[in-house]
Amino acid sequence: MPALQRKPAITTLKEYEALPENIRAEVFDGRIFYMASPSQEHQTILTELLVSIRSHLRTKRGECQVFPAPFDVKLSDHPLTIVQPDLLIVCDKNKLDGKRCNGAPDFIIEIVSPGNPADDYVRKSYYYKNAGVREYWIVDPRRRIVTVNDFENNRLSVQYSFDTTIKVNIYDDLLIDFSEISELLNTTLS
Repeated sequence: MPALQRKPAITTLKEYEALPENIRAEVFDGRIFYMASPSQEHQTILTELLVSIRSHLRTKRGECQVFPAPFDVKLSDHPLTIVQPDLLIVCDKNKLDGKRCNGAPDFIIEIVSPGNPADDYVRKSYYYKNAGVREYWIVDPRRRIVTVNDFENNRLSVQYSFDTTIKVNIYDDLLIDFSEISELLNTTLS
């Protein structure tokens, strides 16, 4: 996501929910950060990942659901921490309340924005790991690298280039071919 801007504290869920609907924001430890709109490159990557993952989940007919941003994930009530990952998979339907995911999703992907890469690599990695996210991918379009954090198996910061196929570790048979995404980016953004 694009760079976040720090703003005054929001300490309650009610205050967060009172924000205008057109405002994109996340809250870390009660501090709100507004987000800019994503780029065309970001949305192209997000769409391809969503279609690939959704197709796989549909064939498995399991309990897991995939959601693209904007979709709230409340990681903590005290202090309030709400994020909007670019893509998330939730396998425990009891975490879904019709508005958001309450608790850690099983899998998260964030697509790095050029304005604030530390947000995805440092801040969100810290929060996601501590909240109990099983697997967290950081897709960096500028560097053409995917960083895989398999928190569940304590394999951190394994990097892959955009010319490889990467296994989603929470599944036995879900593979994402980033060479196809890279090729699409090369043709649509040139």
